[in-house]
Amino acid sequence: MTEHASAGWSPADRPTGPPARTVTITDVLRVPLHRIRLVAAIAGSGLLAALTFVMLAPAAVTASAVVAVRPVVTDAFTPTGGSPDRSVNMNVESGIATGTDVVSRIAEAVGRPSVEVRNALEVEVPTGGQILRFVYQGRTVDESVETVNVAARSYLDVRREMYESQRNEMLRSYDASIAKVTEQQTTLQKRIDRNRGTAAADAAVSELAAVNNQLTQLNSARSEIAAVDVNPGWLTQTAEPELANRDGSRMLYLLAGLLGGTLIGVVAAYGWESIDRRIRTVADGREVTGLPLLGTVRRRRVPGRAQLVDADVRYVAMAIAAQVSSPARVAVLTTREDSTATTAGLAVALAADGRPVFVADDSGRAGRLREAVLAGSNRLPFDRVAVAQQPHLPNGTAPPVRGTGVVSVPTAAGGTAGAGTAPNRRPSPYPAAARTSGDPDATAIVPRVTSGRAAAPGRIVDGRRGGAEPTGDGSEITVGPGSVRIGTARQAVGQPLVLYNAPPAESDERGVALARQGTAVIVVVQDRTRQTDLRRLVERLRAAGVSPIGFVLTRGSHG
Repeated sequence: MTEHASAGWSPADRPTGPPARTVTITDVLRVPLHRIRLVAAIAGSGLLAALTFVMLAPAAVTASAVVAVRPVVTDAFTPTGGSPDRSVNMNVESGIATGTDVVSRIAEAVGRPSVEVRNALEVEVPTGGQILRFVYQGRTVDESVETVNVAARSYLDVRREMYESQRNEMLRSYDASIAKVTEQQTTLQKRIDRNRGTAAADAAVSELAAVNNQLTQLNSARSEIAAVDVNPGWLTQTAEPELANRDGSRMLYLLAGLLGGTLIGVVAAYGWESIDRRIRTVADGREVTGLPLLGTVRRRRVPGRAQLVDADVRYVAMAIAAQVSSPARVAVLTTREDSTATTAGLAVALAADGRPVFVADDSGRAGRLREAVLAGSNRLPFDRVAVAQQPHLPNGTAPPVRGTGVVSVPTAAGGTAGAGTAPNRRPSPYPAAARTSGDPDATAIVPRVTSGRAAAPGRIVDGRRGGAEPTGDGSEITVGPGSVRIGTARQAVGQPLVLYNAPPAESDERGVALARQGTAVIVVVQDRTRQTDLRRLVERLRAAGVSPIGFVLTRGSHG
């Protein structure tokens, strides 16, 4: 027996270059969505890292105290010229508040390192005012409240000491000047006493009056300096435990960890995609294989598993049937995936049109093939089976059932209609006593026709399993007007239509070897089939002299 080999596609029918298409948002999101496990793993790692930091790092407690700064003047009741922020240089005051003297006093008072205190202490200066707001972040409420109050008081103490030091220096200067003038006063008084009644005495008296006036001015100025209030300000708002704020950014850390991990995961997904290209669209399949598309097979989710869309499989079966003629051998090839579901679906679709289909498998998947074929056969709609069992004649009339010209139609009384009478409906396969209907237009349910053999171990009759798990023994499964037999490649000799459920081509060459005797159909699994593997498979087929019919794109996790 010689197998029919497909003539293949001419170079004119093959795509000459990559098809031009528009990249949409769906194309951009397809890569991270396909590698969602990688993105989720990295995002989870980022969230875990943030959670670890939040759990290990102590929660920060913020406390604040407010100090009102006042200028030091000789007359506190005389208004100063200019705006308040010009009477006191607040930038200088802020520098003093965070200076070494203040920080060292705080560290000594609370018993903590100066560096830690300096990093945790902040001084805020509102614009246009004479306010210093001390803010401290600590581990506990008591620590924050105590430290920020100590910081405010330390600033006031340091500033007061600075003013007192300046006042003391000025008082010492005035005291020195007063002592010098007083000495001059004593010298002039002695001169006057020695030269009484002379012109020298009169000159000394005039000079003594000037010295007395100078001494009076010095004493007055010293009195003003001594009366200066050197208080640098007031602690207008002390920190209280009830006013302390706990750090509310812990959730922000978690959110930042999640978003950061997601971003890194998306970048990693694109990086992985750049070195591990997969078939994403029909255009990718055409570009890599140079073959026509036979159809796309979708998958619908059913409880516990994914199920092929039967209509899509039937369209693919029609495309294959249009390219091959009996006898034919078609190898269903994949690169690394399992094509059992697709092979079984094609076998059911081809058998439903009245063809005897033999499914060959040498990889120990006969049991899975039988289950898939039975499931697909049970899903066939009744009208499809009935139409397939009643093929129409050229003149539009239906032939007699089972080749007989006379049909016995059960009547309502339990009898049968006479020979040659045209029945108004299809004959019921059930006894008249078991099922009767007075409606002449009632629809008759045609049962699935069995192979006529009894149920034995390893055989399936009328969709029911008989005995132990079947093996590839070539037993027949009736599918509508056709049949499906499952066996090995050796048992397929002499069969008119053979579908070979080939093992993955990357690890087994038997599928390509059988395709040399007929033709091949390449099953491409979206988002799983690697472009390098698919390109290598096509090159191997062409090197072996095989002209594939085309490729089928399955949209699901398995072939």
